[in-house]
Amino acid sequence: MTQASNTSNQVMWNRLLAVVEQQGQALIRAAFSPIVRECGDISAGIFDVRGRMMAQAVTGTPGHINTMAEAVVELRDRFPIQTMKPGDIYVTNDPWIASGHLNDFLLLMPVFYRDQVIGFTSCTSHLVDLGGQGMGPEGSDIFDEGLRVPPCKLLDEGEVNGLLLDIVKANSREPIANEGDIYALIACCETGAQRLVEMMDEFGISDLEDLSNYIIETSRQGTLAAIAEVPEGIYDYALKVDGYEQEIMLKARLTVERKQVLLDFSGTSGCSQKGINVPLNYATAYSVFALRCIIGPDIPNNAGSLEPFVVSGPEGCILNAQPPAPVAMRHTLGQMTPDLVYGCLCQALPDLVPAEGASCMYDLPMRSAPEVAQRGGRVFALEPAHNGGTGARPGKDGLSATAFPSGVWGSQVEITEAMAPVLITRRELRTDSGGAGQYRGGLGQRIELQSANGEPFDVFLSVERIKNPALGRNGGSPGTAGRIRLQDGPDLPGKGEVRVNAGDTLIFETPGGGGYGDPAQRDQSSVAQDIADGLVSSEAASKDYQQMEGQDDV
Repeated sequence: MTQASNTSNQVMWNRLLAVVEQQGQALIRAAFSPIVRECGDISAGIFDVRGRMMAQAVTGTPGHINTMAEAVVELRDRFPIQTMKPGDIYVTNDPWIASGHLNDFLLLMPVFYRDQVIGFTSCTSHLVDLGGQGMGPEGSDIFDEGLRVPPCKLLDEGEVNGLLLDIVKANSREPIANEGDIYALIACCETGAQRLVEMMDEFGISDLEDLSNYIIETSRQGTLAAIAEVPEGIYDYALKVDGYEQEIMLKARLTVERKQVLLDFSGTSGCSQKGINVPLNYATAYSVFALRCIIGPDIPNNAGSLEPFVVSGPEGCILNAQPPAPVAMRHTLGQMTPDLVYGCLCQALPDLVPAEGASCMYDLPMRSAPEVAQRGGRVFALEPAHNGGTGARPGKDGLSATAFPSGVWGSQVEITEAMAPVLITRRELRTDSGGAGQYRGGLGQRIELQSANGEPFDVFLSVERIKNPALGRNGGSPGTAGRIRLQDGPDLPGKGEVRVNAGDTLIFETPGGGGYGDPAQRDQSSVAQDIADGLVSSEAASKDYQQMEGQDDV
């Protein structure tokens, strides 16, 4: 390939990034549900005619983006390209194809240029309610958890499948929000297709083959070069997590070879009877994301940079759940896999890997109690998302109340209160929750909420780090574990259903991240600033950092 063609491809690559970002923003701006509109729980991308991901929107979660990369290939193979027509859009929410649970709808749209399919746009977002037992871990199988849509046409030459839309609405406690979100997904696909065609017109190309090959092969070669810098070897790690019925062991073996990285979950505990099981596509998405954060993090995420990472696990382990296992809260353990992976990777790259964090998203799926509808009260379903602290990083403190690895933005108080009869009376960082270290772990947060209209509502808990806090790295201390309770009552388990009655206050404390490095090596001015900012108490500073009262203006 000539230097001139390389330059042209680089210019088109930069333009493609703008296209996918416009695509993602179209979804966010048109969405009805706060978890999409306010929290960015989405993915959007452009794919070549073979179904290979060329580019993804910056906004989005690894669980959506990396599963989408595999789902498009499968859907591309299911529907013969010669049967596709302009205006067609395909859809599924099958957890083992799309994004791991029923609430995520994935759309695929063929892009036509001069009467030929030249590529695809695709996107995923979270629908707030698909019926069944809802967004909670209580289902005994996938059939308990809501409506499952097999791969099918959502639009046929631009005409919406009205029967499918009616079925989705009839099986939801939030039919209007679901309908609006589906149309937002359609707009996302159409925006990407329109902008892609405009780009092709502008640059005078009739297909994406050369551009796609350039992007994917350049990214693949860059990733292989990054892998070559990691010491070859086999690295094992086990991570104990809270689980539901009992604690669970997640195990991984990371094999680093010259041209690929293999991750195997053999030895991991078997499936739960509750909905915390994880399809392998979702576990793979977060595991590979974690690896790519350390190995070639500056290389774009596409089919080329994903190819050298191979993930496997025995069927029936909790990270490779098989249908009809319940998987509604698959993110609870799926988002713990980065800490599992980092336990392996830190043995090869000890100075690059952060400490453990809160990791799993601390969302609060809630809905009106069933008896409220029976007496004509306000019916709602909502899923506010909240986060704990991230682990401290080599050279930097952890981030407080920040989503890693999900990237889902925390729900805003005002939006939550506007969308449901819920009153949030307190939201603040948890002093002393970040693990001590040369670099301090990020802090968790404390949230207190109650009914705003005197009507009871149910909260579905499925969180981690209640029993097993985030561990520090290289001598750093663990973060503080999460904690959930009603008023001054006993602590509640991290998984299950909680009724919040009139007058009750649910107190929800998210975990802090682990510290990094020996606390004795922390700069004393940083300790003083933490105390001044209310992030660390004087008592904790004296205990953890040998910071004495009166020293350094403390």
